[in-house]
Order: sequence, then structure tokens, then C-alpha cells
Amino acid sequence: MTMRAQSWMLVSLLLLLEVLCSWVDASNPGIVNRITQKGLDYACTEAVTTLEKELLMIKLPDFEGDFKIKHLGRGEYHFKSLNIQSVELKNSKLDLVPGEGLKASISNAFIHLDGDWRARKSFLKVSGSFDLQVKGISISVSLRLSSDSSGRPTVTNKQCSSHIADVDLDVSGKVGWLVNLFQSQIESKFRRILEDKICEIVKTSVASDLQPFLQSLPVIAKIDQIASMDYTLSGPPQATRHSLDTPFKGEFFRQSHRSTVPFEPPAMKLPEDHDLMVYFGISDSVFNTASQVYWEAGVMNYTITDDMIPSSFSIRLKTSSFRALVPQLGKLYPNMPMELQISTSSPPVMVFSPGNVTLTPVMDLQAFVILPSSLRVPLFLLSMTTTVTATMGVNASRLVSSVTPGSSLTMELKHSNIGSINVPLIQAILNHYALSTLLPAVNENLEIGFPLPLPRNIQLHDLLVQPYQDFLLLGANVLYTKK
Repeated sequence: MTMRAQSWMLVSLLLLLEVLCSWVDASNPGIVNRITQKGLDYACTEAVTTLEKELLMIKLPDFEGDFKIKHLGRGEYHFKSLNIQSVELKNSKLDLVPGEGLKASISNAFIHLDGDWRARKSFLKVSGSFDLQVKGISISVSLRLSSDSSGRPTVTNKQCSSHIADVDLDVSGKVGWLVNLFQSQIESKFRRILEDKICEIVKTSVASDLQPFLQSLPVIAKIDQIASMDYTLSGPPQATRHSLDTPFKGEFFRQSHRSTVPFEPPAMKLPEDHDLMVYFGISDSVFNTASQVYWEAGVMNYTITDDMIPSSFSIRLKTSSFRALVPQLGKLYPNMPMELQISTSSPPVMVFSPGNVTLTPVMDLQAFVILPSSLRVPLFLLSMTTTVTATMGVNASRLVSSVTPGSSLTMELKHSNIGSINVPLIQAILNHYALSTLLPAVNENLEIGFPLPLPRNIQLHDLLVQPYQDFLLLGANVLYTKK
């Protein structure tokens, strides 16, 4: 990757969140990304530091022209081996323009160059070295951002202007006084060429570095073998004096077959917090599309067998252990293994409220006895309801979660093939099975999580995770890792 590309990488975080879409989806977004002025300031500092290093490595072309001196006539000059010795990019800013986008500006910058010169007038040839002080450089850049038909961001240079307040040329060498005679002419030409060169570099960087980098952002992120996440842009950003919000679709879908989501994301109103650099409003619809996808794929059905029960638990999944609870079970199927199959009749719904994230799944539990022939014979069917509490967190750049029991399982007998059974006692036993076996299996899947829409080389720290009504607020400061 070129140095020019690296100088834009931090700013690309802002651009991804500031994309002005060429189309607008009428539905509410699943994810809203917000960047604050604090985030803009950090991005600006990092980008300018990188840009200063980049400028020191630029190879400047030779500079030549002709001159005219009164009483001496016309001659030619040639400046070569131009090297940038130092750069100071002062007073840099990235500003939000409400209703429009971003404006990058640098004022009172300074560049020091040196090199060699030579001049010729007829048979007279002179040469030497020079120092060039370029002072009071100001640059202003506006970017036009949109998206293509695939939902990927695009960027073009909308406006670039540069101005150099002062160019001070100091030459040395034999008869350097000759160059001093037309010094103001050379300084003026240096100023014009450098002003044009600055915007030329900006335009080239946007077209050859920044645009391909933005286009590399995947709008589809693969989660696992079953699901992917849709990160296409769903509308234009909303720029204010303090922050910038950009909506993403944020929808899970099944890789083998994409179906229409049976619900719309609710509107999100993010709190007016500006202490951190970036915020993510993640709608409960994101999690519930995930629930829909995995439920349709059948992965929310669990089977519990005796070898999954902790060895310390005295009541085993065998008919002999249930003999006191269901006397006829031991008579009909003496000392035979049992199996429990847990399924859900509909996708569990995750509910966000201030300070809490809960699920109230409705499940069926079918008990089987396994005959010596391996045939499974149904014994009884129970309906189960419970409330669990979810905890959200971030692992690297992925949002992960885990669940803990909020209340005990409540069971009701739906059908029995072996007569009456003692539901309260069975409920107490199965509660233990669920806590020791089912919850760890669920949490293992939830640890996979899903990636946040971030450019590469961006890490989050100082994390804030807070549930609000209908959405989760994630706030963070940003660390750019220069790789």
C-alpha cells in the first residue's frame, strides 16, 4: 500500500460514515453509526501525522524555465535534485458542514526544500545550491460522497483550493547574484506550480487510493456457514454541527436462501452524547433477524443426552432415575436411557429496554426412551417458558453476547404417552439440566457474535455498552494501528 493510501485510511473512517447515498431506503436502519467532533479531531491528527511523513518521501520533478534581465537579455535556468527536508502541517481541521458533509483544511503550513541549480546565458554557465522556504500554505478540500448500485461507498473530489503566502528562495554558488536578479520571477513561478501540485496530489490520492480503499469495504460480512450480515447503506447521513449519523441496513440473512424479514426495525433516537469518538446504535431488529435466520436453519433445536449431564449430578437421564416421579416409566422401560429434545415453535425475540436485554423463549420439551434397538419412543411433551437476561460486550471488533437465567423454567404438560406425571418435580430436575447443559451450548454460539462496520486497522477501546428502548448503544474511542 502506498504512503498516500495510508494517509487517507484514518479519514476513511469518517468517509464511510458520511457517505451521501444516491438512493434512499424508506425503512428504518438496523445500525446507525455516529462520529463526534472528538472523533474528527483524532482522525485529523493521525492523518496529518501520516501526511507529514508522506510528504518527506515525495519525489519532486525538476523545475526549469527562462528569464529576461534588462541589458543582459534572455537566459535559461534549471532547478534539480529537489528534496523536501521538513514539513509542518499546522492548524489542521476536519469540520462537519451541516446538510452537506465534510471539509478538510490546513492553514499556516510550512515546507523546506533544497536542491541544486544552474543557469545559462549564451556562453555563460553558472551553478550552485539553493534553499527554498514555502510558508503560509493553506489547503481546503471538499469531498463528494455517494454510493453505487451495490451499496458500496464512492468518493470524488468536489473542490480543492490551495494558497501559498510566501516563497523565499536563497541561492549560493559562484555568481549566484545572477539568479538573485530574477529571484522574484522564480519565486512567483514556484508558488503557482506548487499550488497546482498540491491539488493535483489530492485528486490523484482520491481517485487512485481512497476510492479503491472504500470500494474494498464488503457490504456482505460472512458470520458462519449459515448466516451473513448485510451492511449496505440504507440512506443518507444526517450532518449536524456536532456529529454525523449514517444508517446501515444491518440485517442477518441465510446464505442458502434469503427471505423477507417479517418485521421492520423501530426508529432509534440516539442520546446526545459526545464524550467518545464514535457511537453505534444497534437496533433490536439486528439481533432478531439473527434469531429468525438460525431458527429457520434449525440450529435452535437442542438434544440432551446422559453423557452431556455433569458427572456430579446424581439424577441421570435413565428411566431408573425417573422411577419415583413416573412409576409406570420404570415398569414399561426398565433401566433404559432417555433423551430430551428441546425445540422452539417460533424465533425467540430479544427485547431491549433501558438498562436491560431480555428474552422470553417458548419451547417444547419432548422426552424419549431409547430402546435396545436404538428406536426412540416418545414419552411425554412439555411446554416451557422462561425469561433470560442477555449481556452484551465487544471482543476485538465483534459484538458478542451471553445469556443468564432470569427466572426458572415454567412447564406445562401438553401430552403424555405414559399416563400422569409429576410435572413440578420433573420441572425442578429439568431446570438443573437446562442450567448445566442448555445455557452453555447457547452461549457458545452467542460468543461468535458479528463484526461491527469498521475499516481495517481500526480498534475500539474505552467501551460503553448500554441498552436503551429498542436498541443497544455502543460507544468507544478509536485507535488507529499503523500496519
